[in-house]
Amino acid sequence: MPREVKNENQAFYEDVVRDVTEDFSRRQMERAQIEKQWELNLNYLSGNQYCEIASNGEVEETEKYYFWQSRNAYNHIAPVVDIRISKLTRNCPVFSVRAQGEEESDVKSAKLASALLKSAYSRVNANDIIAKATMWSEVCGTSFYHVGWNGDGGKYLGAYEKVPVYEGDILLEAVSPFEIFPDSLCAENISQCASVIRARAVRIEEIEGRYGVSLEGGDVSVFSLKMINSAFGENAGVLHGGVVLIERFERPNVEYPNGRYIAVAGNKILSYGELPYINGVEGRRDIPFIQQNSIDKAGSFFGSSIIERLIPVQRAYNAVKNRKQEFLNRLTMGVVSVEDGSVDVDDLAEDGLSPGKILVYRQGTRPPSLIGLGNIPSELIYEEERLLNEFILISGVSEFSRTSNVDSNISSGVALQLLIEQEEARMNATGENLKRAVKEIGKHMIRVFKQFATETRLLRVAGESGKVELYYFSSSDLSSDDVELDTENGLAYTPAQKKNAVYELIGAGILNDDSGKMTKRTKAKLLEILGFGSIDNALDLEGLHVGKAETENVSGFEEDIEVDEYDDHEIHVQEHTRYLLSVESEGVRKDPVKKQRALTHVRAHKIALAEQEG
Repeated sequence: MPREVKNENQAFYEDVVRDVTEDFSRRQMERAQIEKQWELNLNYLSGNQYCEIASNGEVEETEKYYFWQSRNAYNHIAPVVDIRISKLTRNCPVFSVRAQGEEESDVKSAKLASALLKSAYSRVNANDIIAKATMWSEVCGTSFYHVGWNGDGGKYLGAYEKVPVYEGDILLEAVSPFEIFPDSLCAENISQCASVIRARAVRIEEIEGRYGVSLEGGDVSVFSLKMINSAFGENAGVLHGGVVLIERFERPNVEYPNGRYIAVAGNKILSYGELPYINGVEGRRDIPFIQQNSIDKAGSFFGSSIIERLIPVQRAYNAVKNRKQEFLNRLTMGVVSVEDGSVDVDDLAEDGLSPGKILVYRQGTRPPSLIGLGNIPSELIYEEERLLNEFILISGVSEFSRTSNVDSNISSGVALQLLIEQEEARMNATGENLKRAVKEIGKHMIRVFKQFATETRLLRVAGESGKVELYYFSSSDLSSDDVELDTENGLAYTPAQKKNAVYELIGAGILNDDSGKMTKRTKAKLLEILGFGSIDNALDLEGLHVGKAETENVSGFEEDIEVDEYDDHEIHVQEHTRYLLSVESEGVRKDPVKKQRALTHVRAHKIALAEQEG
């Protein structure tokens, strides 16, 4: 992070603090209406569905018209959001990095970057972070990721002056939209913003540990980011012993070629300098946030949530269900008709017409009776069914996904498959937004590693055959950051659909070789795809043969390699041939000596294979 600000130029820094604080207050006021919509969304998701944004701009609970009104919430929004999050995050992305050129160094750099991403993705527990950010984007319409550097992460290297020293590692955070304030709400993404403010409630201990500045803390509202007196109000959503940390990230411009980073808290400046990370294209510094929208909104920085569209339907559904419940209450409990002065009304009001009750009424008067109400109006039943269908129409989540019940009109597997495909198509845009965000995470990770991993490091990753591969690297070895995702959009195919597709390919014989048989290598790969790659069977031995052949390839045939009697010659011929045809072997093919060694080695395997078959 930028260096700690010294006490020099105190007047200049006071002006900076005033400018950042006033800028933050202005952005807060501009975004206030959007925040209230987010709060309303959170209320409806949690089941508090009798509130609305009042004329004063605050989210307030509505009152009953009559004391006897039923006010139950029949929450259909929560399962819709749960299903959408589950569908969007069910497939873990697999990163791959494309080489910048066909040179051997470019290929090695791309392979190293892919291995680095795979390892970092696991270390920072990226699956949980992506799921958390997706939850925020589904509820509020937008979420953000912060990719930075954690100086206290990674391996422990020792101590310097009794202070522990670590290797450092990638920092990945899911950031809620409540913390991000763009300079313009009309910008459609972060790339169109000249500056972005991140403001959040932080404990004073964290401020002192990060910036070395001691501050006086208090009670801070996490959502409104205001100092409050919690002794006279609710303690929900309050951080005790905290302050509001305001960080302004300014994109590079003519005046500041490397941008500016300013951190302010408690009316004190904590840090002032250039943007901390070289995370932009072509080695430029940029704002370290990645945006993920649920539903893009034209001309707006923040996206919209499916909850906003469902709130009117949920209100109408609650009203219908409660009127229906009130009607049933009248049918079961009854509305009693009583002649004036015939009975003790107070006693009747307290106990009602309970079974076995001895009812004493005045002689010569009419006994109390229940007023008949008839059956439930068909309009209520019809309206309830119509609103349920409207939930499906707006959310794109069918009744099959929510309850696993199939409509009686659907009688074939093809019709069911079409229903599922239509449902997935409704979420494709959201899935593509998630995919783009994850690709940007990978690019930022590589660029930040290139900036901070200046010393030689050791990286251990599991290779394709399950064998642990070791890489010694430094920042100069990371030249490729063109990240791609090997997995398709998670909504395109479910795991079951992928397995069925594999079975169909096997049945069609497409995976067989010219002799009509499936190679051992293909069998091993298929078992890995189907989720049985680690089972203890004969194919484990084939994996070892593949690993041995790959090790020989990696050696680059610097020396003659003898063929061992216990080698599976068929697998070795396939692996060496694949290697010699790939770009990775360009250095071997251009060197006559190495090329001859490789060809001699392959011929020896072919001769041994022919002798076995003969």
